[in-house]
Amino acid sequence: MARNLIFWPVLVMVLLTLLVYVRLIKVKIGEIRAGRVNLERRALHEDAWPESVLQINNNIRNQFELPVLFYVLCGILWALDTVGVVALAAAWGFVISRVVHAWVHLGSNIIKPRRLSFTVGWWILAFMVLLVAWQLKDL
Repeated sequence: MARNLIFWPVLVMVLLTLLVYVRLIKVKIGEIRAGRVNLERRALHEDAWPESVLQINNNIRNQFELPVLFYVLCGILWALDTVGVVALAAAWGFVISRVVHAWVHLGSNIIKPRRLSFTVGWWILAFMVLLVAWQLKDL
């Protein structure tokens, strides 16, 4: 199997992050135009922004938590030349969990499904850690 296939789920994660930034820009512009932003405090104080902006900001922070570990693990699997069906399935599973998490977080923001999608992604990431450890033991 071509080990470079591991970069497709990585690219989708990067694209997801970029799309959340685009959403942030659009919402910020809308909130400024609507006069719901304290312009004097906006540069340094989150409380200057309405909840619609804070919700997206929180999701962007989420894109630099578990996904960073995902990027590292994908890079290790690639470097070890151990990308196989199991690694790819795990990588795509993680990406799907993150897309669902972002969808819920940026939409209804209902905690139960958001937590469930986060937890599924966490377990997949834990599995990927074990997968990498298994591959490293043979070196």
